[in-house]
Amino acid sequence: MKRCIASVIFGFVLVFMFPKISGAAYHFSTFKARHPIHIYKISGGFPQGITPTIIKNVYHLPQSGGHGVVAIIGAYNDATIEKDLESFDLAFNLAKCTISNGCLEIHKFGSKINSSSGWNLETSLDVEWAHAIAPNAKILLVEATTPSGANLLQAVDYTAGRGDVTAISMSWGGGEFTEEKSLDSHFVSKSGATFFASSGDNGWGASWPATSPNVVAVGGTSLYVKSDGTLVDETAWSGSGGGVSRYETQPDFQSSYSIPKSKNMRAIPDVAYSADPKSGFSVYSKGKWYVIGGTSAGAPQWAAIQSLGMSANNQNFYSDKSKDNFNSYFKDIVSGANGKCVYYCEARKHYDYITGLGSPVTVNF
Repeated sequence: MKRCIASVIFGFVLVFMFPKISGAAYHFSTFKARHPIHIYKISGGFPQGITPTIIKNVYHLPQSGGHGVVAIIGAYNDATIEKDLESFDLAFNLAKCTISNGCLEIHKFGSKINSSSGWNLETSLDVEWAHAIAPNAKILLVEATTPSGANLLQAVDYTAGRGDVTAISMSWGGGEFTEEKSLDSHFVSKSGATFFASSGDNGWGASWPATSPNVVAVGGTSLYVKSDGTLVDETAWSGSGGGVSRYETQPDFQSSYSIPKSKNMRAIPDVAYSADPKSGFSVYSKGKWYVIGGTSAGAPQWAAIQSLGMSANNQNFYSDKSKDNFNSYFKDIVSGANGKCVYYCEARKHYDYITGLGSPVTVNF
């Protein structure tokens, strides 16, 4: 059977991604996050990428639902996000999500925040697709003034302190640093919300904040679907970030599962989601439609899955995968590679360092 990507065959890729992770340690004071986003195509006046209907069919997600607030933490100000979300919802016949109807809330850290075209696209991807997956949930967009580590943690702390948030998405990250373990307490929520972070788009190599044991690290896959949206195959995406932390010891939920070759250190990612830009998502921003991929897409959509089932967290994930009926929870991704580091860069049965435990086939874990 010939594979057919659920987007146009011809396109181009613009890349906004994590800096290549080097072996040299640096400090949190110089941390500056990047967003792992890839523009496969600017499609102009109509959507040409994956639609909400297709992705819900692939991952067995419901057409409606969502509880509480899904929080999106980003940087810089996207002045048109409410208008862009309205256009996205109209195109896919989704429920309206606006500030006036109480579905959308925007919290800015400062009255004057600069804009960034790359971060604006990230915001559009995150907000639009979190709403698409969990249309009954509220969306909270928290805009840090810049993507510095200090400013992003300020946004994290605000969000973690809210009692109404059920899931928190962080589609950004960068190389590890020596102080990261001391920052784990920032990723603990007053409401018990689950934190999700993109694992990065440079292939092999661990990134922060995905390495925090208090965060669900989301890797990437490549989807192959028929023109009607039927899944043909799903493999590990070559860009998916993953690896073993240099500083974080292995959390209990991984120790009990026994991750091979982790040397008792934190392994990422935990789970996976569609990320290949060739089968990218339809995103509307500032009058244009884009086809966008990257592990940026997975964090907000996994956050929405948490809002749907209220059980998506690492403790449940690893417990489910160790059961005899783990196929009821995850699709095991068993082919594909993200580098030449042999075992660590190859997908395989059960846990691997590209797709973690696998991609979702349910919202209940």
